[in-house]
Amino acid sequence: MPLFVSVFHDSMAFGLSKAEEEDYEDAPINKTWVLSPKVYESDVTLILNKLLQGYDNKLRPDIGVRPTVIETAVYVNSIGPVDPINMEYTIDIFFAQTWYDSRLKFNSSMKLLMLNSNMVGKIWIPDTFFRNSRKSDAHWITTPNRLLRLWSNGRVMYTLRLTINAECYLKLHNFPMDEHSCPLEFSSYGYPKNEIQYRWQRRSVEVADQRYWRLYQFAFVGLRNTSDVAHTQSGEYVVMTIFFDLSRRMGYFTIQTYIPCSMIVVLSWVSFWINKDAVPARTSLGITTVLTMTTLSTISRKSLPKVSYVTAMDLFVSVCFIFTFAALMEYGTLHYFTSNRQNKKTKSSHAQVNELHSVIKGPIHPKNTILLFTQIRVIQNVYTFLWKTK
Repeated sequence: MPLFVSVFHDSMAFGLSKAEEEDYEDAPINKTWVLSPKVYESDVTLILNKLLQGYDNKLRPDIGVRPTVIETAVYVNSIGPVDPINMEYTIDIFFAQTWYDSRLKFNSSMKLLMLNSNMVGKIWIPDTFFRNSRKSDAHWITTPNRLLRLWSNGRVMYTLRLTINAECYLKLHNFPMDEHSCPLEFSSYGYPKNEIQYRWQRRSVEVADQRYWRLYQFAFVGLRNTSDVAHTQSGEYVVMTIFFDLSRRMGYFTIQTYIPCSMIVVLSWVSFWINKDAVPARTSLGITTVLTMTTLSTISRKSLPKVSYVTAMDLFVSVCFIFTFAALMEYGTLHYFTSNRQNKKTKSSHAQVNELHSVIKGPIHPKNTILLFTQIRVIQNVYTFLWKTK
């Protein structure tokens, strides 16, 4: 892990006397003896007691002289899951800060002291906080996941592991084909720019193996880090930001929404091939497809916040709903005009029959015999027509 510096003491044993060899611990590496100086507990304790004597951890280094420069680096252990409803994401990081404190310089054969978390509260530590964090947890099992390293030239490196729920305002206009840049912002809580300045290290942000990240619906595209100055009423503060670029995967929504909606639209078109006189079949099919589209529309919105604008998914589902509803309305219109036309024909035929019946029931004169037979013939034709139309 590049954030944590490893110091190796390599000394070759050439021409050392037995008395000199007693002050070294030896270890065979590839059949070559590497000798490193012994570190005595009393020496480290003496150095720490001397450094902490008269040390005030409430004051930053070089106060009143120049700003304290904090070099920062982040190792991303994992990202996810992303919560689109609450518009936040979870990230697990190792956060490293490095600065120089001239009060912690020491002269010793040991160039580096590796200290545990008990030393953290005894020296000055930057008051760094994450500006867009909703909830942050430091890891304490099985021991506080904090590390302090102190170099002889006064350089201090402080690392800790954090799990952060950070805000990420998602713009869902192109959902589910949307892309987002989720920020992680941090700065000093109380020291303005003229007191503390943050800088990125050379290899400032690195990521772990992405195969074990819990992004689910998203794919990690890349990241970028920036630095800016925030202007507030209490002063100007240096703000460091990491943007994590995420792109949504469409596989889930293709299976759960796009394909079912398309199939429902095609199913609604089946009613066009059903006989127009089969009223129950065509009506039940049309109503069923409309209700199914309504259900799919409701389900597709459950995984999203109640935003006031229209998303790409809303447009697709709305168009599918219009197609299915239009198929139902088409049959309703067809049935209405067909029924009216048949009713008009039936009324006209019944009127002619009634008129002929009145003629038959009246007195018959020899002069009207030819007319009577003609009317009887017309009555037969009318009855034949009515029988066929039933």
